[in-house]
Amino acid sequence: MWQNQPLTKTHNLPLHSVKANLFMPNRWFRHKLDAGEQFAIDVIMGRSEGTRAALLGVGLQGLAYVFSGLVQLRLWLYRKRILRDQPLGCLVLVVGNLTVGGTGKTPVVEMFAKALRDRGRKVAILSRGYKSKAPPLWQKWWFWLNHIAEPPPRVVSDGVKVWLDSEVAGDEPYMLARNLPGVVVLVDKNRVKAGAYAIKQFGCDTLILDDGYQYLPLKGRLNLLLIDKTNPFGNGFTLPRGILREPIKHLARASYVLLTKSKGVRDTELEAMIHKFNPGVEIIECAHQPQYLQHIATGERLPLTALAGRKIGAFSGIAAPEGFEAFLREAGAHLATTRRFVDHHRFTPQDLMDVFAEAQAAGVELMITTEKDAVRINASEKTTIPCYYLRLEIDILRGAADFQEAVSKICFPLGETFGARR
Repeated sequence: MWQNQPLTKTHNLPLHSVKANLFMPNRWFRHKLDAGEQFAIDVIMGRSEGTRAALLGVGLQGLAYVFSGLVQLRLWLYRKRILRDQPLGCLVLVVGNLTVGGTGKTPVVEMFAKALRDRGRKVAILSRGYKSKAPPLWQKWWFWLNHIAEPPPRVVSDGVKVWLDSEVAGDEPYMLARNLPGVVVLVDKNRVKAGAYAIKQFGCDTLILDDGYQYLPLKGRLNLLLIDKTNPFGNGFTLPRGILREPIKHLARASYVLLTKSKGVRDTELEAMIHKFNPGVEIIECAHQPQYLQHIATGERLPLTALAGRKIGAFSGIAAPEGFEAFLREAGAHLATTRRFVDHHRFTPQDLMDVFAEAQAAGVELMITTEKDAVRINASEKTTIPCYYLRLEIDILRGAADFQEAVSKICFPLGETFGARR
């Protein structure tokens, strides 16, 4: 599966051939940029304290009020039909959240797509391709100046073959395409256009919008809202002071609520807040259960018991790395080294060389990363320590007997049409 991934000249360099030089201008600038971004994220997530963090927090809070007002104005314009949404005449399932990152959307999207595909549906996943490589600006201007129609969506997978790598497609679309044969995966910011393309070109009758709760132009949708039970709404502020993309009261648009990262203990206070803004909405509680470790190059799988008593190194570039690292400790591993990069960080050979050199000096036996991070690592790289990713899947704890029943309840309710709440 890795051999099909296009490689650049830089990525083909072996780790040992790249010399560390922090003082090279481009590397120094990149280091400072990453450090600044990480500091801002730490302030937003409440991880940083001190005068500098407090001053930044005050500035961001003022911007958050402006952002919240604009978000609510946009929703009002759609409600009053000043801005119009468009129907596509098929089942449209939206999987999204109120917060930025970290709720575990991708495994949920994968499970729904797989279940619907197995029931005979022709499924397309529509993604905006966050941090994917966008077409060059000159190309957009050329289309505009010559009155040429917009280019079609990028086809990550036609259901038979994966055509794009993670850099061009984006991490999540590429991962979904790789794991879901028989499912079409498209990337485009205009998901009305992408949906129409999926229907016309591939005969799709079911569309899943990955991270689409805030995408309002598409009509006739079931909104499946994910809420991270370990950190539901952050500090309660919208971006850029907090992690909310829109105010908490907007969970009223949810058709169903899926509580993720549950440990099995009910949180009646959180459920009461949900029902305050969305009375009667059905809540399904689930956990993201680790399944196994898989070698990023060979595909070799190890049971989770292989972590017990081992000295390991963990590295990741995800929004909420705490849960990933906590599981490794709970599995009995000793985390000798940990390295956190910003969300969706694209690893360079130098990054990996630094991480593995530190781990080797600490006597690490295995390196572990996340599946989402693994798609950004060139499998042909020669590493000094075996490197595996952790595979996660969804397990329903409450609200449905299992995932198949959850899909039936949400997507095929008897006697109901596929409408949506606005």
